[in-house]
Amino acid sequence: MAPKKAEKPQIPIQPVPEKRGYEFGGPLGAFGIVFGLPLLVYTFTFVCNDVTGCPAPSLLSPATLTLDKLKREVGWPEEGIVGLYDTRVTLWTLSYYAFSLFLQVFLPGQEADGVPLACGGRLKYKFNAFKSAIIILSGLATGTYMYGADFVVWTFLWENYVQVITANLLISSSVALFVYLKSFTVPQPGKPNQELRELAPGGHTGNPLYDFFIGRELNPRIRLPIPFVSEVSRTIDIKVFMEMRPGLLGWTILNLSNVAHQYRTYGYVTDSIVLVTIFQGFYILDALYMEPAILTTMDVIMDGFGFMLSFGDVVWVPHIYSIQSRYLAVFPLELGWSGIALVLGAIAVGYSIFRGANNQKNRFRTDPNDPRVKHIKFIETASGSKLMVSGWWGLARHINYFGDWVMSWSYCLPTGIAGYAIIESINPTNGALQKQAVQTPEARGWGMILTYFYMLYFGVLLVHREMRDEEKCKKKYGADWDRYTSMVRSRIIPGIY
Repeated sequence: MAPKKAEKPQIPIQPVPEKRGYEFGGPLGAFGIVFGLPLLVYTFTFVCNDVTGCPAPSLLSPATLTLDKLKREVGWPEEGIVGLYDTRVTLWTLSYYAFSLFLQVFLPGQEADGVPLACGGRLKYKFNAFKSAIIILSGLATGTYMYGADFVVWTFLWENYVQVITANLLISSSVALFVYLKSFTVPQPGKPNQELRELAPGGHTGNPLYDFFIGRELNPRIRLPIPFVSEVSRTIDIKVFMEMRPGLLGWTILNLSNVAHQYRTYGYVTDSIVLVTIFQGFYILDALYMEPAILTTMDVIMDGFGFMLSFGDVVWVPHIYSIQSRYLAVFPLELGWSGIALVLGAIAVGYSIFRGANNQKNRFRTDPNDPRVKHIKFIETASGSKLMVSGWWGLARHINYFGDWVMSWSYCLPTGIAGYAIIESINPTNGALQKQAVQTPEARGWGMILTYFYMLYFGVLLVHREMRDEEKCKKKYGADWDRYTSMVRSRIIPGIY
């Protein structure tokens, strides 16, 4: 009997891409975000400063406000807008990205398949972000041990902070433009799709600005011409790399730089900045350790990679989310035991809800007979999925978002009733001019607009994400989703929303 011929692997054929309507206000909203959010990042940096105060004094006295006076108060570069950029700073920032890329390629890591794609097949991923972070943080720890708070990385980041923002903005914009142009080479419907490239459902509206902002291609990748490494190691998923590496770890590196600045300035480190840095650092390292979980997130499954994610990953996250520690680096607030207890209470409640809900969901999905979830009640949908209607998930359909939001309080509460002014005086000992951050009645409370901005923004972000989740689930489950929502009425906050 003649042996059977080996079947040739079937080449995926590109299907007709799914199409969705506008989000974020359509082209007008995209214009506002693309050009408005970068200005907001610069504004926050200049308005809350170590030159005159947080906020700048003239902003509290509009009658005396002039443009020249405001420029002096916020530390606007003498060279003007050109001073926001520095080639040397940009090159050093690029070297950080390059080192992150080097670790991604050459450091051993876990390999995994992504979720099934519309065109058939699954993309392969390599995960070693946590190992990479440990190597980078260990190097920074060694440098700090040798040189203390004067370690060059810490002084470089503080002294060139605005130029680092510009470098990250240029890098993120360039990457978004590259991916946008490359997306036009995605195979047309009915054509072979060997590389499993797809357009994002909401990213091919035909409006160039909106598509550039939201992202045309779902999982843009590049294959580096590097010998002696595996195919999955030399293939870089741009979306996952940008989300999990330079910006996320950059957030905690900026926090550490701010801690070093506080120590250089005052000779001690306050409990408030320690708490912020530890809580945010734990959140970041937890995300990096759980890196494979990104494969089931909306960012990877549904969203294209465009300016929104590129800018958000490496500009918005590290520079907006580190505002609290930057504020405390200049104004060294001591919380005391009562303040520490309040902050610890917020993080304990938030983390218990967040981790408890997520662990319950994961256990229920992987082993419904696990004694810890065997008691959970559920409804079974026509598609075979099981939706929990008791336990954490019986309290609200997105109860984990509530825990995530409560955790964000612990990042902002350590700044207290924020606001300070920089007072200049003459040192009686040596006659030198010295500056001191003092909380004046005029400034008290106004700084909260900046230091508590994260809580407000994050809450809005989670509500928007919840609305997108609801839309996706309604489409997937149909009448079963209506039945489910009639049983679990709350969306995020039990009994309130």
